[in-house]
Parts: sequence; C-alpha cells; structure tokens
Amino acid sequence: MRNIAIFASGSGSNAENIARYFASSNLVKVAAVLSDNPNAGVHKRVNDLGIPSFTFSKEEFADATPVISKLAGYGVSFIVLAGFMDKIPETLIDAFPASIINIHPALLPKFGGQGMYGMHVHRTVIEAGEAESGITIHYINKEYDKGPIIFQASCRVSYADTPETLAARIHVLEHVHYPRIIEELLRPLTD
Repeated sequence: MRNIAIFASGSGSNAENIARYFASSNLVKVAAVLSDNPNAGVHKRVNDLGIPSFTFSKEEFADATPVISKLAGYGVSFIVLAGFMDKIPETLIDAFPASIINIHPALLPKFGGQGMYGMHVHRTVIEAGEAESGITIHYINKEYDKGPIIFQASCRVSYADTPETLAARIHVLEHVHYPRIIEELLRPLTD
C-alpha cells in the first residue's frame, strides 16, 4: 500500500475525485491533504471522506521542513498536486525525487509557466486560436511546468468556446484520467 498526499489550493474537486477513486483500493491510500489556503473548499470535501487536511503557512512551505515532517508522519511516499498554486521548493523536490506529479490544464509545453493556471490558461488558449487543448500530467522539477510529461489527453476548442466552457471540458478530462494515471504510476511500485 502506498500512502499519497494531495496538495490543493482551491475547491478540491480533483482531490475529492482522487480520494473517492482510491477509497476502497488496496494499492493506494490518500493519507492526507495539505493546502496553502485555510479557507479552501478542499478541506471540507476531504474531511467529509474521513481524510485529514492541514494548512501550512508560506514560511513553513518555503522552509519545507515542517511539510516534510507532516508527510513523514503519515508515511507519504508520493505527492499529487491537484489545483495547487505555489511553486514546489527544491527541498521538497529533493525529499521526493520523481515522486511529485502535477496536472496542468493545457497541452504542455504550450501555455505553461508561471501565472498559467485556471482560467488564465483557457483564456490564452482561446485567444491564440488553438484548435485543441487538453491536460498534461507531468513530474515536477525545479521549473514551472517543465518536468517530464507522463500523459496528455486532448479535446477540441470550438470557435464558440468561452474560458468557462473550455474549462468544463478540461475538468472532465482531469477527472477521467488523473486517478487512473496515478494508479498506473504506483502499481509497479507495490507489486
């Protein structure tokens, strides 16, 4: 059994989806959720599922030592970013080599980097006249959205799309694929 932690900053629909996916798994357990936002909806979503959640300060996150200690206390060996907005400190990356993944709401390497998240991404994709968008699941490294790509799935961009309608289609891709890819990544490590 692999204990994972989810990092989230917002409403937590992806975190809840992942937690529900693994609720009866003998392969993966969502051990804890960590956030940089005490008011994030993710806390209620996962607490309702019996999963503990914690908020850390900007200083604690930058230092990373308190975060690493909290993760160690829950036996976490893999981190999943699900709508987490802060850049991961090098200390945390070094403590979890090739064990932190992120989902980005576009087809990297396009439309990635600092400031490219949420509706900003969808608006930029539409303004650029792209014919398709999608999701990219990738490992985290020391640069925004530059880690090795694990998986991509795409959807068409319509001339009538707004950032909100595109976001809704991207969200479906996230919910369908993210838990499955986590499971595929972790299965060989538990066999």
